[in-house]
Amino acid sequence: MAYPAAVDGSLRPLTQAPGVAALQRALLWLVGAGGAIVYIEPSPYEFATLAAMIVFVATGLRMRLAFVPLMLLLFLINLGYTVCAAYLMDKTPIVNWIMTSWYMAVTVIFFALVFSDDTAARLELLRRGLIFGAIVASLAGIAGYFHLVPGEHDLLTLYGRARGTFKDPNVFSAFLILPALFVLQSIVTDRFGKAVRSAIALGIIGLALLLAFSRAAWGQFVLTSAFMLVLMFLTSPSTRQRSRLVTTAVIAAAAIALLLAILLSFDSIDSLFKERASFDQSYDEGRFGRFGRHILGFQMALDLPLGIGPLQFTRFFPEDTHNSYLNAFMSGGWISGICYPVLIFTTVALGFRYIFVRVPWQRAYLAIFTAFLGTVGESFVIDTDHWRHYWLMLGIMWGMFAAAHRYMADARQVPRAEQRVTARS
Repeated sequence: MAYPAAVDGSLRPLTQAPGVAALQRALLWLVGAGGAIVYIEPSPYEFATLAAMIVFVATGLRMRLAFVPLMLLLFLINLGYTVCAAYLMDKTPIVNWIMTSWYMAVTVIFFALVFSDDTAARLELLRRGLIFGAIVASLAGIAGYFHLVPGEHDLLTLYGRARGTFKDPNVFSAFLILPALFVLQSIVTDRFGKAVRSAIALGIIGLALLLAFSRAAWGQFVLTSAFMLVLMFLTSPSTRQRSRLVTTAVIAAAAIALLLAILLSFDSIDSLFKERASFDQSYDEGRFGRFGRHILGFQMALDLPLGIGPLQFTRFFPEDTHNSYLNAFMSGGWISGICYPVLIFTTVALGFRYIFVRVPWQRAYLAIFTAFLGTVGESFVIDTDHWRHYWLMLGIMWGMFAAAHRYMADARQVPRAEQRVTARS
């Protein structure tokens, strides 16, 4: 479905001064870059987001009716968490968990408001920031894995796995997915010089992904890359672009396979790769293994309308839920347990609706939607409840929904205006 770019609301002149617009976009770059350094808390992401909130609120944000369902669902989810944690508020970790959940909800609404206006330009600066941050985090993870940093070797690794500037290799590798998709898009669509630079960036990020040894991230990267390329093929406006996309994608896949083969020639990498790639993991099997806990946990949730409260699952089972949908039931009872999947899968359904709307930011939309969809799937086997980049993507998705809806409405008004002019003449 194509619409004329002339009616794109994101391309209209901004009401604020050019300097203000530049400051806003620069702060979004900082948000993207800061999201790559979360080894310390509060992280640079928090400071950049807070600064962006202050600037955007001071210079004006436009509330839209389309965000009411988002706000309501986020409120109900966190209300459930708070109510179910009422008897645990004397414990500092519980209070911090609740406050973090409310904070994440606020950031979702903020980013939805931000990216519903000046969408294309703001997405571009965020994209650049995410790629920059991903490269920095990837280089840190690679340096840590190969002991290239003098001093404490465990600073950038955990259990022999690269974690870079993150606390956990799984979160580190999950964060890298969206920047990897962005640079993959550049490889298959941009001019030669930029495509080469993007190929180098993808090589760095891909190596870090491998050395994090996260099975979920490996699978997510392969599946999301393939799905995004299919969507790009289906939405490409010309046969020439489709041919280039296919050719470049094949070359990129061959290069990745060659890199993987070279890395697996190292015994230390090969042995850990085989261990992590195996589906026969002790913590996944048995009555109280990962998937056994899922079944028992959901059975337990049916009998507990108020759940058991945040961070209480390990009182009954050997490990955490490793399932965000189960965790919503356990931490927030039926209110959160119902509203959380409703929010997530409503976002997914809306995401599919806007795939073929040919907006100026369509390329970024496909990458963000695909990465979000991959994280939705990963949430079935890992706790993603407080992943900053997950909530960032959720807010961006809703902002793009509102912008695309306005874009389509404006497009429908153009023929009507032309008809009125013709009738008068």
